[in-house]
Amino acid sequence: MKATGTRFYEDVAIGEELPRLRKGPLTTMHLMRWSAAMENWHRIHYDRPFAVEHDKLPDLLINGSFKQQFVVQLLKDWAGRGGWVWKVGFQFRAMNKVGETLEVWARVAHKREAASFGLVALELGIVNEHGVESTPGSATVALPLRGGPALPYPFEPPAG
Repeated sequence: MKATGTRFYEDVAIGEELPRLRKGPLTTMHLMRWSAAMENWHRIHYDRPFAVEHDKLPDLLINGSFKQQFVVQLLKDWAGRGGWVWKVGFQFRAMNKVGETLEVWARVAHKREAASFGLVALELGIVNEHGVESTPGSATVALPLRGGPALPYPFEPPAG
C-alpha cells in the first residue's frame, strides 16, 4: 500500500478496517540490515547461537523498532499525502521470531472534528501467520475536511 492522494475525514467510517500491511517472512538478513541501519548491535537480532544458547531465547527476535516502523508505515500510507499521523502507542506483549510473517492491522474506533480538520482514532496491532497478536496499540490520525484547508505543516495538534 503506497501513500495516495488525499483521504478526507468525511470518507472514513467507524468500524472501517484498513488494508493490512504484510511483512515477511522476515529473514536474518532483514534483521541484520535493520540492526545496522538503527545501529542496534544487540546480538539477539542477528547472532543465533548467542540468542538461543546465551540468552535462552527461542530464536532471533524481530527488533521492536522494526515492528514500530511497520505500524507507522501502515498509518502513513493510509493517511495519504494530505493526512498526518499524530499519535501512536503500542505495547510489545509477545516475541516475534525470525522466519515469521507479520501483518499490521488497524480499525477505525471513533472520529471527531477538531478545529479545521478531523481526528480519526484507530485500534491496531501486529499478528503473525498463526494469528498471535504481539503488539496491540492505538493511534490518532489527522485528516483534512473535504473543502477545508490543508493540514498545517508542521502539524499543530488541537488544544486539550
